[in-house]
Amino acid sequence: RPTPYMGQPDYRIHELNKRLQQRNEESDNLWWDAFATEFFEDDASLTLTFCLEDGPKRYTIGRTLIPRYFRSIFEGGVTDLHYVLKYPKESFHNTTITLDCEQALMVTQHGKPMFPNVITEGRLILEFTFDDLMRIRSWHFAIRQHRELVPRSVIALQQDPAMIEQMSKNITRQGLTNYTLNFLRLCVILEPMQELMSRHKAYGLNPRDCLKTTLFQKWQRMVAPPGKESARPPSKRRKRKASASNNSNAGSSNSRDVPPSGKQKRSPGPQGFSLGSSVPG
Repeated sequence: RPTPYMGQPDYRIHELNKRLQQRNEESDNLWWDAFATEFFEDDASLTLTFCLEDGPKRYTIGRTLIPRYFRSIFEGGVTDLHYVLKYPKESFHNTTITLDCEQALMVTQHGKPMFPNVITEGRLILEFTFDDLMRIRSWHFAIRQHRELVPRSVIALQQDPAMIEQMSKNITRQGLTNYTLNFLRLCVILEPMQELMSRHKAYGLNPRDCLKTTLFQKWQRMVAPPGKESARPPSKRRKRKASASNNSNAGSSNSRDVPPSGKQKRSPGPQGFSLGSSVPG
């Protein structure tokens, strides 16, 4: 379990940047899972919105795929990643803290051969849990534009016009590498399959049985609400019985002048009638 933490949300991003700088080439899945566990809630979601040549895009991934997203950035040729927040605004709620930064920067340093520095500008909205851990529950980065800066020293060393022409072309799309974009496209397929994969990992079922079990449970959840509604009338009948018993208690309190009878289940009306008819004899 992560170490308890309490501080400012923007400083929490500073710690996230420090943890990313500790990454190395030997960082495996366990390292990335520990990174996501430290900074993201178990039910966290990460959303990216941007506009490409073929129109606007929106990708949302769950907690299981968040460590793979950050790992895909480095596997796409990035050697350094950090976030810069300018003039963030904080708002406090009952159980969460929202950090809204209109001028957020995602800065990535790429490797050979051009060593470009890519600055991605956008709006970053983070929702933290208001507790000791202060982990991220929701991450939404809306990308507006990006810039790619190539060192002048690298350009000066190039004598081949074709190489200089290649340097003038972007290596990212809206600040994201093709590797990360392909990963996000795969997430559209992988995200609905997370339940199947987790069931296969937990119970060792084959894909067909996993699908059958998942569909059967989804069907049970779909038909569950009517069952719950049909279970309500017995509780209402019990309430009516309770009210009837209250009325009978009230009636018995009003008929205290009637003498008790030794026999059970005899109403006060017939008892009074029989007694009155037997007096003349």
